[in-house]
Amino acid sequence: MEATRLNKYLSAAGVCSRREADRWIEEGRVFVDGKPAEPGQKVMDTSEVTVDGRRIEKRQEEVILAVYKPQGIVCTTAEHRGEKNIVDLVRYPERIYPVGRLDKASEGLILMTNIGAITDQILRGSNYHEKEYQVRINRPVTLEFLQQMRSGVPILDTVTRPCQVKKTGPDSFRIILTQGLNRQIRRMCEALGCRVVELKRLRVMNITLGDLKPGEYRKIEGPEKDELFALLSGRRQEDKKQTLGYRQ
Repeated sequence: MEATRLNKYLSAAGVCSRREADRWIEEGRVFVDGKPAEPGQKVMDTSEVTVDGRRIEKRQEEVILAVYKPQGIVCTTAEHRGEKNIVDLVRYPERIYPVGRLDKASEGLILMTNIGAITDQILRGSNYHEKEYQVRINRPVTLEFLQQMRSGVPILDTVTRPCQVKKTGPDSFRIILTQGLNRQIRRMCEALGCRVVELKRLRVMNITLGDLKPGEYRKIEGPEKDELFALLSGRRQEDKKQTLGYRQ
């Protein structure tokens, strides 16, 4: 029987991310076989692991959901000033948490999972994982605007990575990002003198919103799940890095 690092055990159990687990261990919230856990500690499947007095059982099923987050829902697992969060919206029978965030005013695809190990892989900007959005702004979309968005916009003490942008209407466009700066699209538009009126995420990597309606979700299974893990493993990363620029 192989021992597993405690932070990995808690992540695999769907309790939290590895980083959160390390913090909880340092705070003395985690016990193993009745004794306070130590950083870097390893456990067996037969070990009794508790967090805040609650016994943690090894998860039986790995879950990944594609969820259509409506406007007005916050992407957090905690209560947030009385507002409804994404966990309350989905009410999935097993503990799951959102992969990253989609701000309250935005809508569209958010992934939720109990597989802690994939969260950091999806969100890490250095992996160049694509996220696609449909956006409407409060002024006409011009060629100059598109070129500026594509080439990079100064925000948050940096310049955004070159990205794919395509006009879809007089005041709308689609954009594919490979990084995840805080409120990136809204900040980019504000830096160019306009304001986002509507923002919908359509895709994360190979997972699309599809026919989901606000508040609905579906499980990621079969070939779709296999493709996601192939992308996460890096087997197709170099191809992804060569796709900048919408094909007309």
